[in-house]
Amino acid sequence: MKRAAARFAKGNLMLRPKFLFVLLAIVTALLAQTAYAHGFGERYDLPVPLTFFVVGGGAAVVLSFVLIGVAVEGEFRRFAYPRINLIQNTVLRLVLAGPVLLPIKVFAVFGLGLIVAVGVFGETPPSDNLAPTFIWVIWWVGMGFFIALFGNLWALVNPWKAIYGWAEGIYDIIRPDRDLTLGWHYPERLGIWPAVALFFAFAWAENSFGGSAEPRRLAAMALTYSAITFVGMFLFGKHRWLRHGEAFSVVFGYLARFSITEVRVVESQVCEDCGSESCHPEGQAGNRFEGCVDCYECAEFAEDVQFNLRPPAVGLHTAGNIGGDVMAMVLLMLSTVTFDGFGATPEWVEVQSQFFDWFPSLTKDWLNGVTIANTMGLIGFPLAFAAVYFTFTYVMRRVTGNQDTASALAKAFVFSLIPIALAYNFAHFLSFLLIQGQLIIPLISDPFGFGWDLFGTRDYLINIGITNARFIWFFSIIVIVVGHMIAVFLSHIRAIVLFGNRDLVVKSQLPMLGLMVLYTIVSLWIVSRPIVE
Repeated sequence: MKRAAARFAKGNLMLRPKFLFVLLAIVTALLAQTAYAHGFGERYDLPVPLTFFVVGGGAAVVLSFVLIGVAVEGEFRRFAYPRINLIQNTVLRLVLAGPVLLPIKVFAVFGLGLIVAVGVFGETPPSDNLAPTFIWVIWWVGMGFFIALFGNLWALVNPWKAIYGWAEGIYDIIRPDRDLTLGWHYPERLGIWPAVALFFAFAWAENSFGGSAEPRRLAAMALTYSAITFVGMFLFGKHRWLRHGEAFSVVFGYLARFSITEVRVVESQVCEDCGSESCHPEGQAGNRFEGCVDCYECAEFAEDVQFNLRPPAVGLHTAGNIGGDVMAMVLLMLSTVTFDGFGATPEWVEVQSQFFDWFPSLTKDWLNGVTIANTMGLIGFPLAFAAVYFTFTYVMRRVTGNQDTASALAKAFVFSLIPIALAYNFAHFLSFLLIQGQLIIPLISDPFGFGWDLFGTRDYLINIGITNARFIWFFSIIVIVVGHMIAVFLSHIRAIVLFGNRDLVVKSQLPMLGLMVLYTIVSLWIVSRPIVE
């Protein structure tokens, strides 16, 4: 059998790409049931029972574990991967230059102002107002998809970062000897917990708050979050707050690790002076410095910046220390998107109905039986996910005889869970983006709901035929199984780094394999359930 031309590590670690084709062939062969296309609502009758599909998906993940164990061989000394610097291309260099980026930032800031304006002054029905569709469909779902696939666009278009950066420029002209910040010391023990708390609040608004689609409530939330962000940057500094407190910079930054692009700074002095905990110099080989990746503070001050094309998911391999706050954020991302899907199933609607019967006198949109049920679910899911994850890492510790705690192992492997979160996110939200996202077409002509027709698209009708239940179902199955396969691969690579010994690597990955198979089955079951609105 021919060996792969591509090497993900310059050592003896080699990948055999034929195995990837085998894995995809297995997934395709196993995809053959009776179920609903979750997220679409239409029933699609599959050729074999659902149980066969679920077991088949789990079996595909198990087989991927075996094949990856054969395909990845040798000792792992240094993680490296092929990359192409896109800035070397003259056209792309001009596109990515400052004069071109400025209008993009202006447009992003204008977009934030427009969302607040239409929320405050526009018509209140969500279907007639730009704010709900833009925030929940185009920005949250669409932006997340784009970032996970192509790169961290949010680092470029973040309106709060742009506004504060412009304010810093103006202040520097007025007071060239001062920075626009109080320069308070950020407590290291806080880590990214402020971002975790704000992301949980966002998830609560999305999944539990009854008024999350009301334009005025959305405008109020946007203004509140803006105030928190500006105050945080003023107290601690722009970059420090973006790294620790700006929830979407943190979340989108994690998603971007999966993408096919990276920002790399190759000036060692810039990285030494950076002081950012997220600045992780990569590829130390002797005294050779190969750059830090996706540290946007370094990128802002460096002259030699690369914008590289790279293989997907390689950014999720990290040798740096991962704290409990980072682990909590990743588990929160995974559990909240799972709860979002489970919360629309008939089983959860029964739970909501029971809570509604228990609290009939509570009728406010922020406090009623349904809100209480969803809030408890939103709290319970992350706790349950953490408990299951810690259980499997405890088993890993026992079978390997490792001296580290189960918590330390859980932190070490947590980034391998991100492909699972992404896969379920794509499976759950694709039809939502494709169908509900079309609402943006008429709304851009009449954002306030005043009857305008600025671009001649006001009368556009949603085309539900753009996709169908059959496509969504098969897409969901494939993306979930492949996402878990990628997670198995990343976990295997991490185990090689931590344990070295082949026997220990295999032993350590058996509990992780059990976790992956379990979540594959749960994910496939959820996407098979009909949506109940």
